[in-house]
Amino acid sequence: MSETKIIIGISQGDINGIGPEVILKALIEPGICDICTPVLFSSQKTVSYYRKVLGLEEFNFHPIRDFTQINHKKVNVMICYEEEVNIEMGKLTEIGGKYARISLDHATKALLENQVHALVTAPINKNNIQGEGFHYPGHTEYLADKLQGEPLMILCNENGLRVALVTGHLPLNEVASRITTETVSKKITLFYESLVKDFAIRKPRIAVLGLNPHAGDNGTLGKEDQEIIRPAIEQLKLDALIYGPYPADGFFGSAAFKKFDGILAMYHDQGLIPFKTLAFNEGVNFTAGLSKIRTSPDHGTAFEIAGKNEASEHSFRRALYTAIDIYRNRKLYSEITANPLAHGSLRKER
Repeated sequence: MSETKIIIGISQGDINGIGPEVILKALIEPGICDICTPVLFSSQKTVSYYRKVLGLEEFNFHPIRDFTQINHKKVNVMICYEEEVNIEMGKLTEIGGKYARISLDHATKALLENQVHALVTAPINKNNIQGEGFHYPGHTEYLADKLQGEPLMILCNENGLRVALVTGHLPLNEVASRITTETVSKKITLFYESLVKDFAIRKPRIAVLGLNPHAGDNGTLGKEDQEIIRPAIEQLKLDALIYGPYPADGFFGSAAFKKFDGILAMYHDQGLIPFKTLAFNEGVNFTAGLSKIRTSPDHGTAFEIAGKNEASEHSFRRALYTAIDIYRNRKLYSEITANPLAHGSLRKER
């Protein structure tokens, strides 16, 4: 693996969604190959098809079949399949899921074998991707299994908004039973470690949201906030400032979130609804807690606009840049912690 250029692996996502469109639009940007070496796991035929449909004839790429052929001055396309694929933009099909799975499997293998430094995943459909080798609620769970780690989903944007989740892709009626003092403590610790190592914040301020309306209102609306979440906060001994539990509605409505480096939500929609309201089209999904780096745009396949050349590539571009930043931050952290005298050089936000 090259130590002079950061190699970013990219999985193509569902070929009938907006994934290929936002990937090509982001990678055609001048100068992208100056900051990283992109490797898209797809096929020459699929990329050429989208290049023509989108009118991006000036998009040039270098097809390769193994990493010895990589060109650090161009966008590389790792050929994962040779056959013609029936692309039906905007439609949910079995074929779309099959080739999303093939791309993801190849990209993840390269990540595991250290052939790429980080992985950026384009959107999949959680229904049609199910099949041989993939029986997971989403990317996060798939990568946690492959990388043998404890995942933490963090949604972030370039303005410093970072929202992490205690529970992820889980039915709402199962959430309360999964909220334990041990689980909340573990997620706070993972969040703290990621803010320090991945985002280079020396002493992060973390806000923890409550589970119930009004954070339980002193037990009137539920006891989990006082009996489970608060003890999880109080028992931790981290070099961080941790506060809560906060009522989620007032916390975001009053803009209190601006005072913190990270916000820990108890469940998916509690964190993602306000995040997407504040940062839609620029948000990034980062899977912390793993030995490898994975980011993705904070949107789905958007079948309704696929093939119409309307999709914004901004979130995908931010996911690419975020992967690069996190790789550099991790490398810096490793160098600094190897030399304790240099610890003070980690920057401190706010």
